Amino acid sequence: MANTKAKTTAKPVSKAAKKPARRSAAASKTKTINLALQGGGSHGAFTWGVLDRILEDGRIDFAAISGTSAGAMNATVCVDGMMKGGNDGGREALEHFWHEMSKSTKNSPIKRTPYDVLSGNWSLDNSPGYHMLDALSRVVSPYQTNPFNKNPLHELIEEVVDFERVRNCSKVKLFISATNVETGRVKVFDSRTLTSDMVMASACLPMVFQAVEIDGVPYWDGGYMGNPALFPFHTHTDCADIVVIQINPLERRGAPKTPQEIMNRVNEISFNSSLLKELRSIDFVARLIKEGKLSSKEYRETRIHIIENHSELATLGASSKMNAEWAFLTHLRDIGRETACTWLDENFEHIGKKPTVDISKLFQGIGAQHQG
Repeated sequence: MANTKAKTTAKPVSKAAKKPARRSAAASKTKTINLALQGGGSHGAFTWGVLDRILEDGRIDFAAISGTSAGAMNATVCVDGMMKGGNDGGREALEHFWHEMSKSTKNSPIKRTPYDVLSGNWSLDNSPGYHMLDALSRVVSPYQTNPFNKNPLHELIEEVVDFERVRNCSKVKLFISATNVETGRVKVFDSRTLTSDMVMASACLPMVFQAVEIDGVPYWDGGYMGNPALFPFHTHTDCADIVVIQINPLERRGAPKTPQEIMNRVNEISFNSSLLKELRSIDFVARLIKEGKLSSKEYRETRIHIIENHSELATLGASSKMNAEWAFLTHLRDIGRETACTWLDENFEHIGKKPTVDISKLFQGIGAQHQG
């Protein structure tokens, strides 16, 4: 895979994004992973940064990518770009997508106040437009406020992604999760039949958008039941390493006080529950294998890795997930790049050998601990 900096027609990247790849001569062998991308609105730009750095580094191939909501968009755009132009193509496609998304919301009333801009506050907590939308969503549905079901994001994803090319991708498997409104179960769409409707179904917040119907079945955001789904990796790839790019923090100290903070925490807990359930199952199988109760010949021990930056993302607040300013998106991208850079330096050698987080610690309330 190529390892040069991507050319782009978007605005120049920041100094952080221009840093050369730090590749170890002793650990230059390419390794393969399954990649799991969480959703989280504009915070998905953090994932963009992580992907950008991994693609630039060039030492990691993807067997499969599972994505939900913003993670589904990142995954689809990335695969399309890689199909077109390798790693550089993936980087170009991601930057183009996020830049175009920022441009499409330029005239939106949901933006920071001048004071917040001057003070460097990225949240929309003081935005009249944000509070108006929040209040409106509690009394009327998107079927009333948007009867013609117009969605600029849908138009954008169709414009920037060649879905025929994605459907013909044989190198990287793609899995997109949505929630079946009628059954409450997760639905996983794969790249062989993927359409823009399926990607939008994965990102359909029910208080903002009308449910997306596919073959007569309504779907909502996949985060409710699979953020993201890991189980497709077990049956569709031979790779035992799963790297989760985590946006939604598992822990927040203290009880939220404002309505917005309460709702945000409820959503975070809900959107993390399915991931935690799958991680618990993986940990349970691993322990049974180690105890000799399951045959390692019949059951595969999965190695879990997590890329996250809780200290940076947790301070941003819920409202910032709707902030699509280019300055904010590139700020998150740069955080993602730096986080991925550190993670690669510390953990690349462990890929294919051992997990880099102790999953059991996640269920003891003390967070993921590096195993070293």
